[in-house]
Amino acid sequence: MAVVCGDDPVIRELLPRAARPLLTYGFAAENDARASEVQADGGGMRFRAQLPGIEAFDVRLNQPGRHNVLNAMAALVIGHELGVSVEAMQGALATFQGIGRRQQVYDGLRVGGQVVTVVDDYGHHPRELAATLEAVRGAYPARRLVLAFQPHRYTRTRDLLDDFASVLSEADALVLTEVYAAGEAVIANADGRALARAIRARGRLEPVFVETVEAMPEVLAGMLQDGDVLLVMGAGSIGSLAPRLAEAWGDES
Repeated sequence: MAVVCGDDPVIRELLPRAARPLLTYGFAAENDARASEVQADGGGMRFRAQLPGIEAFDVRLNQPGRHNVLNAMAALVIGHELGVSVEAMQGALATFQGIGRRQQVYDGLRVGGQVVTVVDDYGHHPRELAATLEAVRGAYPARRLVLAFQPHRYTRTRDLLDDFASVLSEADALVLTEVYAAGEAVIANADGRALARAIRARGRLEPVFVETVEAMPEVLAGMLQDGDVLLVMGAGSIGSLAPRLAEAWGDES
């Protein structure tokens, strides 16, 4: 048995070639399992789940974003196939608090008299960035979204430069640092400054470029406003940033 996302166009193309039984899930009506009535609910999501052979039921998640609804649907389909009760699955999803660096929230931090929320996420591919930006916007719809991002690998930055420039331009403000090499050699026109230039050329926002992650706290402290949401994203050394900010800003009075 394979459980796959039927909303994914690549998966749909592969379905006729599958050599084993399949169950599809997603938002589209033609899936075997479907999520409907999806809505943001504070910092999480609510939706109605329809699984094969049973009545639809309500689900509450603590994580925001439609991509997390899809993740939950995959878990529900597998749980149902294994004989787990609806009540047990509802309870597990309602109490699951997520994992580190996947929309991990540090709330009520104070910097220079301003109260801000920091959301930390490991995502570093344009599609992950887009999904997380959408999720955080949905969770905090009336608040300015400041993004701190560290690109990961020069090859990825080179190959997806336009995609990165497009999605990063969707933030309200952006602080960008140098590419985390992950063992790669520097590639001309694929570094952090090149990405900043590509974003600037789109004319939507003016990125702030800083050389190192270590320099980010001072820059961020000078630009954050009361009520801002700071989204920290990347898979490299930027992983240390949110805990450092929480430690420093959580102690301010």
